Amino acid sequence: MIEKIESIRDARWFSNLTTLIIIAYASVLGFKTLGDVETKYSLFLQFADTFVTIYFIFEIAIKMAAEKRFFNFFKNGWNLFDFTIVVITLLPLESSGFAAVARLLRVFRVLRLFTARPELKAIIDMLIKAIPSIIDIVILMFIIFYIYAIIGSFFFVDLPSGLWKDFLISMLTLFRILTFEDWTDVMYEAMEVYPWAWVYFVSFIVIAAFVFFNLFVAVIIGEMQKLQESEMKEEIHEDSKKLDILLDEVKSLKEEIKQIKNNKE
Repeated sequence: MIEKIESIRDARWFSNLTTLIIIAYASVLGFKTLGDVETKYSLFLQFADTFVTIYFIFEIAIKMAAEKRFFNFFKNGWNLFDFTIVVITLLPLESSGFAAVARLLRVFRVLRLFTARPELKAIIDMLIKAIPSIIDIVILMFIIFYIYAIIGSFFFVDLPSGLWKDFLISMLTLFRILTFEDWTDVMYEAMEVYPWAWVYFVSFIVIAAFVFFNLFVAVIIGEMQKLQESEMKEEIHEDSKKLDILLDEVKSLKEEIKQIKNNKE
């Protein structure tokens, strides 16, 4: 019985069905925001909400029943994530003063899309593993921002735009430059007073935008390569297990053949 439930849980059609239902429900949530749609189609929207609630409970029940030991279900972080979302959205808040909170919590059901698709789950796991390296890059980036903000507020503090009047505003201005939002206007204003100011802005863009962006990409690509290598190792390990099983079967067949020959003799 457990094997049948496991086959349903791991089946591709079950994953695709969950994905389709989540996407359809996300469309319904967006549909609610259009004018007075919620009042006109209240019955349909209520039915959709009830259907999704029942399906999510059914899906969680399938995942729990597929475990050989019940508490193994809660050892997996993604299972805890699913269980938490389902429980939160089941809280009876509609008839209380927290009805608005209940509606907001329903939006989190869309996050179930991460666990419904194994590919998305793998990408999220990869990004989580990349967090330590990303934090180091962010710290290094903050140091560069800090140095350039101090320099900018020292030289450009008297500019009429007031974009460099103190350290915090200078940091915000540098972030604007990093996003390439009219950064040339900021540079040309500074160049009217300090002709050499282009060196400051160009060097900051080269370091902060190009170098650090490539560092982020390199970290993510490195984690993707590690993920692919681990998947290849798992596949090789599974193939070796299958090969060992086949070799054992061949050996047992040889022994049976020998026994048959000996009996005939």
